[in-house]
Amino acid sequence: MTNVENLDIADIKAGLAAGTMIVVDVREANEFEAGHIPSARLNPLSIFSAADLPVHEGKRVVLSCRSGKRSLTAAAMAQAAGVAIDAHYAGGMLDWVAHGEPVETGAA
Repeated sequence: MTNVENLDIADIKAGLAAGTMIVVDVREANEFEAGHIPSARLNPLSIFSAADLPVHEGKRVVLSCRSGKRSLTAAAMAQAAGVAIDAHYAGGMLDWVAHGEPVETGAA
């Protein structure tokens, strides 16, 4: 079983505001285009590649999806590939939108 920290909206907002976090959205392209967390990057689960995850010194990569299920699956895939992903946004876009946070639209 993967060892992944469940982050909440406060964690995500703080990490993005501080510039210490990169959110990678693992939903499909059409879902991402319909609305995503500002500055999020796309890496769809259907074609997920741990090798395509951004690697930035000093920035934590956090996976996100609609509700937290696909991001856990992607985290397990990344860990199996030897990529140290240790967190995901447990509430995903459903939580982000429910809190009235800004949403960007359009392609990655």
